[in-house]
Amino acid sequence: MPQSEMITREAALRVALAARALPNATLPGLIEVLQNRLGEKLDGEILRTFTVTDLKTGFGSLDGEEDGEDIGIGLEAMKLAVRILWGDTDSEAQLPEPDAYEEGDMPGSVRVAIASDVGMTLSGHFGSCLRFLVYQVSPTESRLIDIRSALEADFSDDRNAFRAQIIGDCHVVYIISVGGPAAAKIIRANIYPIKRPEGGTADEVIAQLQQAMVNSPPPWMLKILGVSADKRLKNYAADEAQD
Repeated sequence: MPQSEMITREAALRVALAARALPNATLPGLIEVLQNRLGEKLDGEILRTFTVTDLKTGFGSLDGEEDGEDIGIGLEAMKLAVRILWGDTDSEAQLPEPDAYEEGDMPGSVRVAIASDVGMTLSGHFGSCLRFLVYQVSPTESRLIDIRSALEADFSDDRNAFRAQIIGDCHVVYIISVGGPAAAKIIRANIYPIKRPEGGTADEVIAQLQQAMVNSPPPWMLKILGVSADKRLKNYAADEAQD
């Protein structure tokens, strides 16, 4: 490891992911605990020597609790964080291989990103989700065409703009929540953000979108599908009159 490199990129990604698994903990706080126990230079091999006891004791010391019993994290979260630090990042869910797709395969379709922290679910906030599940969706078909890690965003000067860039080819992004400044960056990237605080499985989200595409497509969707402005307004007015 070069003298100037205090943490390798692989280790930094693991630490960022582990910090998200720890309630009431911050990334700087976890780095401090790790460096106090393992030394200033961190790489993947060194992280594998870190234990749950080290984590419990380290955060307890930061909070002034000698035995680490009252640090507000929880044993299961600490176990998960340590597995992540060891490089075991896939144990919570085996993600499927994306389906083959070429442009033009699904006429009348839109590309949809789903912010996810756990498996094939809508479970992530835009600014902190672990990955985006990317689907191509038509009224009658859907394909998972990509799974894109969002961890690299932690190394960007503008994390929200970087995340919008990751899904820049998508028309829509579903998220649990998103802040105003981040939403503005999504919209500037010509992506339509849809908040669904209750989350759900990716299949549920896609099925709901397909139903809207068939029964009552809103103006933004008609615009994506290439419907002219006057027809978009007429269709929307007709839908509203039926409610």
